[in-house]
Amino acid sequence: MNVGTEWLVDAEGCSAQTLGDIETVRGLCDDVVRDLALQVVGEPRWHHFPQPGGVTGLYLLTESHLACHTYPEAGIATFNLYCCKPRPEWPWEDRLKAILGASRVIVRSASRGSEDAATIGSFEANFSLVTSAREVSGR
Repeated sequence: MNVGTEWLVDAEGCSAQTLGDIETVRGLCDDVVRDLALQVVGEPRWHHFPQPGGVTGLYLLTESHLACHTYPEAGIATFNLYCCKPRPEWPWEDRLKAILGASRVIVRSASRGSEDAATIGSFEANFSLVTSAREVSGR
């Protein structure tokens, strides 16, 4: 039985300055929540690390969660979105390039609780089988 979809998103080659800007990153996550009509439980939690560190954000959702971690020193942002209800695909590549200046975006998704996952025995094995990864290179 499928109980949801999980997306793991890596954005590389991002602007270090943008990755350290909590308002920009928070706005990006707010866009995801709004565009996908997700329901936030309580207030999102954010932490801004001392320079040269980035930010970490967590949204508890009625559908599950959205987490974001940025690494300005490496030019990387990572996102994890898990939804127990079907949602349309969000334009991660276009938005992360436009907002964070990403030169490469990798989007992976996996069905959670699927029959394949039960027979394989691990999320990692299931993830690699059902992954749909697209890379966007260049600006």
